[in-house]
Amino acid sequence: MTMKSPSSLPARLTILALLSASTVYCFWKSRRLREQRLSSRNPKPNPSPSSSRGKLFFVSQTGTSKTLARRLFDLLNLNHLPFDLVDPKDYEPEDLPKETLVLIVASTWEDGKPPPDAGFFANWLLESSDDFRVGSLLLSACKFAVFGVGSRSYGETFNAVARDFSKRMRALGALEVLPVCEGDVDLGDLDEIFDVWNRKLIAVLKGNSWENGRLSGSRIVSESESESVDGSEEDDVEENGLESGIVDLEDIAGKGPSRKSMTVSATNGKVNGEKEMVTPVIRTSLEKQGYKIIGSHSGVKLCRWTKSQLRGRGGCYKHSFYGIESHRCMETTPSLACANKCVFCWRHHTNPVGKSWTWKMDDPIEIVNTAIDLHTKMIKEMKGVPGVKPERLSEGLSPRHCALSLVGEPIMYPEINTLVDELHRRRISTFLVTNAQFPEKITMLKPITQLYVSVDAATKDSLKAIDRPLFGDFWERFVDSLKALQEKEQRTVYRLTLVKGWNTEDIDAYSNLFNIGKPDFVEIKGVTYCGSTATSKLTMENVPWHSDVKAFSEALALKSKGEYQVACEHVHSCCVLLAKAEKFKVNGQWFTWIDYEKFHDLVASGKPFNSNDYMAPTPSWAAYGAEEGGFDPDQSRYRKERHHKGIR
Repeated sequence: MTMKSPSSLPARLTILALLSASTVYCFWKSRRLREQRLSSRNPKPNPSPSSSRGKLFFVSQTGTSKTLARRLFDLLNLNHLPFDLVDPKDYEPEDLPKETLVLIVASTWEDGKPPPDAGFFANWLLESSDDFRVGSLLLSACKFAVFGVGSRSYGETFNAVARDFSKRMRALGALEVLPVCEGDVDLGDLDEIFDVWNRKLIAVLKGNSWENGRLSGSRIVSESESESVDGSEEDDVEENGLESGIVDLEDIAGKGPSRKSMTVSATNGKVNGEKEMVTPVIRTSLEKQGYKIIGSHSGVKLCRWTKSQLRGRGGCYKHSFYGIESHRCMETTPSLACANKCVFCWRHHTNPVGKSWTWKMDDPIEIVNTAIDLHTKMIKEMKGVPGVKPERLSEGLSPRHCALSLVGEPIMYPEINTLVDELHRRRISTFLVTNAQFPEKITMLKPITQLYVSVDAATKDSLKAIDRPLFGDFWERFVDSLKALQEKEQRTVYRLTLVKGWNTEDIDAYSNLFNIGKPDFVEIKGVTYCGSTATSKLTMENVPWHSDVKAFSEALALKSKGEYQVACEHVHSCCVLLAKAEKFKVNGQWFTWIDYEKFHDLVASGKPFNSNDYMAPTPSWAAYGAEEGGFDPDQSRYRKERHHKGIR
């Protein structure tokens, strides 16, 4: 046997040591690179204690959701994930865009609604997600997850609140990090289901994910989870305007649901031989958007500016231009039907459409009574909401103004004059908006405080493209409506909605329309993006800046050769007001505001009067070019954070 030299042993040991060290280093390096790759794929929402704290909301009535939320709160702390435990009744929902991480443990109460303490929070989410002015990127910086607590014995409303929170958060641009988990208090396994969801949640928040009961390095959602979290099928339905069986009475787009998918009453929607304008599916859709339905064809809704001024945070542009008290303004309409399908429709055409009144008709006095009752009830619900001022709340219970607009065409209602008379009898002012397709209705309309005609385009082709009217003779009706406006003695307004790429290049054509209706005022407002749908392909590129609206307004005023001048602006609403200088500018002072008490006295007198008889001086802060930009200095400015890409 050959013996190796003893002198070679240290050399062999040295080589082995080097190989071992090299192997350990390579293993460490490989693992380090893998961790870095995983970290880049799954950035942690809370990478360090210095990051902003997350919010853990509990929506609870009996205490179950609160108890579960506290358990999760303790678990988050154990895992060094900083959160605040929050009762939604003590939280200002308008701060939600500032949050980066939100967890919600939500119970469903009676009729599929949230407990009262979370009512305002839930309504804010609902109305914000349905309001195109808010934008679908409002919560784009936020990640969230929702756990629901409910009972299957309630059928379709089982965990309705949790599912609705998830839907609304996603609609506002938030990223859902886990599918909604729905716990059932009746099955006896609520704690176990909640604990499993907690472990998944902790894994995701730490930069990992959970699959088949195991931690994995990248987030993989199982097929069954994917169906419940991404909502792709539901989004496709909404995109085509078919959510919950929504269908227009006259479906221009031809995408109504099949008869098989709808429940049709034996009377085909007729009551005493007359059709109901608001069918059950239309009612469901509008109620989801915050409308309170009155009778069979009317509606009322609480405006976000009403809520804003109840908090002392400023009023709408009509406060700046005309002196209305936004917290005492009621938005209502006696007709939810319309004769147009405008591309910038606020409600994505979920209301009925028609050319004439073919429906059951409700009593005008009853409409007014019910509208005021429902409006004041919504005002009362604002009591206790953070920031609401008691004196404003008290004033808000007595509305002084009525905006007859909302969705639909109020002038279609056959008893519109009786309804207006009843409002004036109660000394409530009237601001009525018509879409310029019913000239004969404008002619027969009694004096109102201010009459608007929507002038959405200045040429026949562009009006057809933007308003998509039902009438074949829409242009003739449009021109005749402007002519009828000229005969009115009270205040009249052209309302222009600017859509870039559609109607912002027609300065000469718009100027020619001034000579037809000779309005007292011209409101020029930039369109607000309401999302692209099967019936509207507008994008953020079609939304003008306030600087664009100002430039357009100044050019239009210049074109009028001094007859109209730029009088006011409301920067927040991207809105500018032109006014007839000869009538409303006295010794260099604008008089665009309204003396409402004088107006009601004039109406009560029964004698003829005109717009000059009830004008009032405009405050300096509302004038065009003022430093305040149309914001009332007596209000407290509340600036919201926006997350719209490219917005200046």
